Amino acid sequence: MSEHVPELIPEGLVADPDARAGVDLATRGHQIFPTLSADDIARLRRFGTCRSWPDGATVFRACVDSPGMVVVLAGRLSCSRTDALGKRVEVVEYGPGQFAGEVATLSGRPPLADGVAVGELETLVLDAECLRAVIVAEAELGERLMRAFILRRVQLITNKPGGPILIGPAAHAGLFELENFLSRNAYPYTRRDPETDPEAAELVREHWKQPSDWPLVALPDGFVLKNPTLAEVGRCLGTLPRIERGAVFDVLVVGAGPSGLATAVYAASEGLRVMVLDQRAYGGQAGASARIENFLGFPTGISGRALAGRSYVQALKFGAEIAIPARATRLLCHERPLKVELDDGTCLQARAVVLAAGARYRKPDLPDIADYEGRGVYYWASPVEARLCRNEPVVLVGGGNSAGQAAVFLAAHASEVHLLVRGPGLEATMSSYLIERIAATPNIHLHARREIVGLVGDENGLAGVRCRGRDGGDTREFAVRRMFLFIGADPNSDWLHECGVELDDKGFVLTGADTRPERGARTLETSVDGIFAVGDLRAGSTKRVAAAAGEGAAAVAQIHGYLASLAGR
Repeated sequence: MSEHVPELIPEGLVADPDARAGVDLATRGHQIFPTLSADDIARLRRFGTCRSWPDGATVFRACVDSPGMVVVLAGRLSCSRTDALGKRVEVVEYGPGQFAGEVATLSGRPPLADGVAVGELETLVLDAECLRAVIVAEAELGERLMRAFILRRVQLITNKPGGPILIGPAAHAGLFELENFLSRNAYPYTRRDPETDPEAAELVREHWKQPSDWPLVALPDGFVLKNPTLAEVGRCLGTLPRIERGAVFDVLVVGAGPSGLATAVYAASEGLRVMVLDQRAYGGQAGASARIENFLGFPTGISGRALAGRSYVQALKFGAEIAIPARATRLLCHERPLKVELDDGTCLQARAVVLAAGARYRKPDLPDIADYEGRGVYYWASPVEARLCRNEPVVLVGGGNSAGQAAVFLAAHASEVHLLVRGPGLEATMSSYLIERIAATPNIHLHARREIVGLVGDENGLAGVRCRGRDGGDTREFAVRRMFLFIGADPNSDWLHECGVELDDKGFVLTGADTRPERGARTLETSVDGIFAVGDLRAGSTKRVAAAAGEGAAAVAQIHGYLASLAGR
């Protein structure tokens, strides 16, 4: 059994801004489970509602509903969960002055545990909207609440298994996809191998009937899903909320990378109703970066996951709604409000749309590559992949900064990293600090002017990678089970054609004067009024995390200008 801790703690909640969320929490009991003073509770009363429950009554249920943050005034509140085999596991019990809630409470998503009244329970309840109002209005108290919420999410995994339990064969691509989805979205989970775990084996005997049932997912409420889609898991866990029919958002952001999250934070903090969609995980390609060392304000660097996690929590704090996984398939702009249709048929409406969908990973022209995706072929390097290649050799293809960051990160886990590039070296495509670090890492081996020509596999997935010299040199085979591809990306703009948003010859979205000279100050607006483009998807953008975040923030001022023009018509 393995438990996984997401990098979620925002800057300021730990002394070292680069510390992982999974650090020892033994000394943080006063921060994780603080007792509010009479003055704290008095300040909360103007935001909350008094509610009471009799002894034994259910206050909230895992994966089902949440009343919000529950502050205990009298009696006790016992929190427990159901494990995969239907057994009750106690999580924590709150007494007078303490409160129940964690990160999910900020957005009204269901908790990971059940809450039951012990004795006559008197409480003060703050729903998600009221809770966010407290955090903004009461800065010092809000900071204490935020710290407790985040550390509780971490503790739920580090001390006791929390979240869904994933069960399946170690090399199963579906199991890897679920692990990656949950890990990149900072959602706690536990993975169990039925070959070595008796409880997992018992669950398999009860629920598994045929190979197409893999993987099994046991939810915190005890319900077991068979080979679910990411959307099904997202709906059960609340990462994909049900959207109010007929709702019209002020701003609909497509893409939750640095640019999209920056738009969400600034727009929501300025009172606009914001919905953010992403088909995979918040953070985008930057979220998969092992370490970003040239982002302003982080002299020792910061992982993409940590930066994305902080931005995500900040967006929730200001009330932005975030739906993951939600893939946009059509943009309809022939009438107003603007409409975005999702792959499940849902149609969302908004007064303004921000295109922050970034780019999709480029794949080499190999006919059988899809057979090995998630079974040896990967397009990012996160701790999930790092565990898979511990003490094993790997091949990494690519010569850009993302490839360099991944190579250095994987070198700390793999026995050898064979870095293959098409060019004569790294100088033309990679930052000098990364080149120097790669040269100083003894188990990274650079192979210049090499390209992949074939893959070798067996019943467990990838077993080898064949490459040849671009100058007509010899063909060589690397006996590896993991290959990482960082060979660039193509703009994720195929779904925009119906709307008529203008693109350049490479598929990037044109904005500002490139579409109409009269655009003036709205330099991030596309050829269609009310539709803006930011980050890597925008033609002419600087492909850097800081630049993407800056564009996302700058777009909000231009959106205000556009919305003001609508009001004046």
